[in-house]
Amino acid sequence: MPAARRSPLKPETGLDAVSEQTLWLMAVRDRQDRQAFVNLFDYFAPRLKGMFIKSGLSAARAEDIIQDTMLNVWRKAHLFDPHRAQATSWIYRIARNRHIDVLRRENRPLPEELKIEDQPAEDASQIVALEMETEKLRSALMRLRPEQRELVEKAYLGELSHSDIQAETGLPLGTIKSRIRLGMERLRHEMKANTAS
Repeated sequence: MPAARRSPLKPETGLDAVSEQTLWLMAVRDRQDRQAFVNLFDYFAPRLKGMFIKSGLSAARAEDIIQDTMLNVWRKAHLFDPHRAQATSWIYRIARNRHIDVLRRENRPLPEELKIEDQPAEDASQIVALEMETEKLRSALMRLRPEQRELVEKAYLGELSHSDIQAETGLPLGTIKSRIRLGMERLRHEMKANTAS
């Protein structure tokens, strides 16, 4: 399974660096690149399955929703804008919405983490502040040592458990826990330093 990596984009895109998954999604959007879609499917399907099973779905039901989600990714790829979101957040949003649709159709209660509370629309200053915070986090992630960044991204962006990461990377559990702990400490330090400056 491909590891999450960040790759440079051509200058004309206006983006400094994006995840490999975002490059795949852009290839699907721009060229209907089937291999890039296969890469996306192979990367996201097991992560989405884990997320759906944790929410109480059966493996078979989870796989149905993953198929629908990835079909929507193919169909809606033309709407993807890497200036607004990385592929991971865009695809997870599609998956979450598809999951909610299925649960509502079946008249099942939504798991707590999927409920959407009625909130006033965010004003422009909140949106700008959130985007700035996201950029600070992305910048802080890029300053981590590569082996720490890879495991932090797998654990927190890919939502993999330590044992999932061990199965994927072959690293000892102690090494995984240590790298994630050190990476998170460094991230907290970087984010505090950014806030103070």
